[in-house]
Amino acid sequence: MKYDFDRLVDRSNTDSSKWGAVETIFGSRDVLPMWVADMDFPIAQPITEALRKRTEHEIYGYAQPPPSVIEAVTDRMKRKFGWTIKPEWIVFTPGVVPALHAAVKAFTHPGDAVITQEPVYHPFWSAVTANGCLVVNNQLKLINGHYEIDYDGLESEFHPKGGGMMASAPRIRMMILCNPHNPVGRVWSKEELTRMGKIIIRNDAIMVSDEIHCELLFKGFKHVPFASISEEFEQHCIVGMAPSKTFNLAGLSASSIIIPNTKLRDRFNAARAGILPRPNIFGLVALEAAYRYGDEWLGQLLEYLQGNLEFLMAYFGEKIPKIKVIKPEGTYLVWLDCRGLGMDEMSLRSLMREKAKVGLEDGHIFGSSGSGFQRMNIACPRVTLEQALKRIEQAVNEC
Repeated sequence: MKYDFDRLVDRSNTDSSKWGAVETIFGSRDVLPMWVADMDFPIAQPITEALRKRTEHEIYGYAQPPPSVIEAVTDRMKRKFGWTIKPEWIVFTPGVVPALHAAVKAFTHPGDAVITQEPVYHPFWSAVTANGCLVVNNQLKLINGHYEIDYDGLESEFHPKGGGMMASAPRIRMMILCNPHNPVGRVWSKEELTRMGKIIIRNDAIMVSDEIHCELLFKGFKHVPFASISEEFEQHCIVGMAPSKTFNLAGLSASSIIIPNTKLRDRFNAARAGILPRPNIFGLVALEAAYRYGDEWLGQLLEYLQGNLEFLMAYFGEKIPKIKVIKPEGTYLVWLDCRGLGMDEMSLRSLMREKAKVGLEDGHIFGSSGSGFQRMNIACPRVTLEQALKRIEQAVNEC
């Protein structure tokens, strides 16, 4: 069937975090929210039908993943990525972020260190610090508008030089990888992943790979699951995936954490016991329907997002050239380099929220290297995107 992504859907009075909290977060109900990773598109019809059918049963008790859900995940990995996984590798959780907390708890001790790559999705840090560990930053390098990995810096984090405090640096037990990367939009290539992975494995650490945006790819890019690269990589990592971003199902809280190594899987399950439950009935129903029947909708979505990205890049290039777009390879989040405006953080925030009335995410919340940037969600009808860009254009011109 043909889906209409241009159709405006009124999300008021739906308990939407994105729209319902606008006044609380941005200070005015007139602000156009383009912040949290939540799409303004109706979900695929087969998912709606599957959920409606399940509501017809009168009991909503505790749920366990049936064989059909497990099969949907294994089939998806094989069909989309050529990655053959075993059913017993899958641990279902109500989200990737809570699974990150469980992973840090499982594979570290208080006082250990965990590597992240700033600017990066900020909940990574709370997963680390909440478990008494330290964050080590392997900062990404912005070179000619393109983010790259600092491999030498990554290697050096495991082998600090000098005496004193450096000699007693905390043990690095883990790296949390974001692929595709939020907020900079990189889709790491097999070569990049391999080079990172070899450093991590050589230094006896574990890779925890958040791949929740793995099916949201722009033209010309391919996602490679970290664990699919080799058997050695499989045995030194856990991979977090979910249909939530791809199919706009975040509110149903169902994720697949794939852990090929039996010992790591046992430790993860021990750490999550009594704290992190399985997904609820509706999350499991939606997951299966999305993976089995959602591809027609997804194909049309990706075409629409490609159009939104091209529209946005042309608009900034022609009408707001002081703001540079870091062209994303994946996700529906766009990283905007606003440093050409010459503003400090508070002035930039005021420009976007108070003058333009557009609610974006401040770049500095993704790390100090995000200072002067803004993150924009373009998963919305084009008329909404155009309205936001016109507001930003007018605000910048009036500076």
